[in-house]
Amino acid sequence: MIIFKSINKLNKELYGMKNVGFVPTMGSLHKGHISIIKKSKILSNKTLVSIFINPTQFDNKNDYKKYPKNLKRDINILVKYKVDYLLIPSFKELYGSKKIKKEKIDKKDKILCAKFRKGHFEGVLTVINQFLRKLKINKIYLGEKDYQQLFLVKKFIKKKRFKINIIPCKTIRQKNYFPYSSRNKLLSKSSIINGQKVSLILNKFYLEIKKNKKKIHKLNLIKKSVLKCVDKIDYFEIRNKFNLKRKFSNKNFKIFIAYYLNKVRVIDNY
Repeated sequence: MIIFKSINKLNKELYGMKNVGFVPTMGSLHKGHISIIKKSKILSNKTLVSIFINPTQFDNKNDYKKYPKNLKRDINILVKYKVDYLLIPSFKELYGSKKIKKEKIDKKDKILCAKFRKGHFEGVLTVINQFLRKLKINKIYLGEKDYQQLFLVKKFIKKKRFKINIIPCKTIRQKNYFPYSSRNKLLSKSSIINGQKVSLILNKFYLEIKKNKKKIHKLNLIKKSVLKCVDKIDYFEIRNKFNLKRKFSNKNFKIFIAYYLNKVRVIDNY
C-alpha cells in the first residue's frame, strides 16, 4: 500500500488508470468499513481509501475533538486487506487556504439528521465536493448505515454532473443486529447491550410492517419500548426509501432512528 499526503502526487500515480474505487472514511475503521473495502476490491481495479476527520461536518466542537482516532491500527487494517492507496490529507491540502464556502441542501431535505444536526450535511457535501473535484476516481463506495447521507450525496453528484458512479454498501451488524460504527468505541458494555435491545426491537418491527403495513399503528408503542433502553430519541420515523418522503408502502419503506446512549449519538435504519 502506498500512502499519500499530497493529492497532486496521488493523482500522478492514478493518471491514466481506469476503474479506481474510492472509499472515504474518517478513520477508526471497523467491520463496516472492511466490508466496503472488500466490495471495492471486487468491483474496482484499484482501491483508494482516505482518512480525514472533516471538521466542517461537526455541529459540536467537543464531538469533533472526541471522535475516535487510531491511525496506526487503521493502516495495519488497510495493509491486511491489500488496499492499493491511502490518502491522509491535511485540512489545507483538501480545502486550500481560502475561506470555505459550504454547500447547501434544499429546505425539503432538512429532515431526520439534517433537522437535528444543523450544518452537518452541508459539511459532508462540502468535503465530498473537494474529493470528487480533485481526485482521479471512477467510483465512490458509501455505506447504507448513513442512509440520508447516501441519499444526499447521490442527489449532489447528479446536480453537479460528476461522472462518478456511487456504489451503496449494506450495513454490517454485530450480535443482535446492532450496527458497527466508529462511535461504538465510545460506548460502555452496558450501553452496547441497550443498543442491541433497540436493534432487536426495530428489526422485529421492520419485519412486521413488511408483512402488513397496518402494523405502523404500533409506532408510538415501539417508541416507548425503545425509550426504556436509551437516554433520548431525536427522531423515530418511517419514510419512503427512494425519496425519503412520508408516503410509502410495505415494499419501499425504511425505519429511521437517532438516539443517545450515555451521550453518544447512534443512528440506524431498517
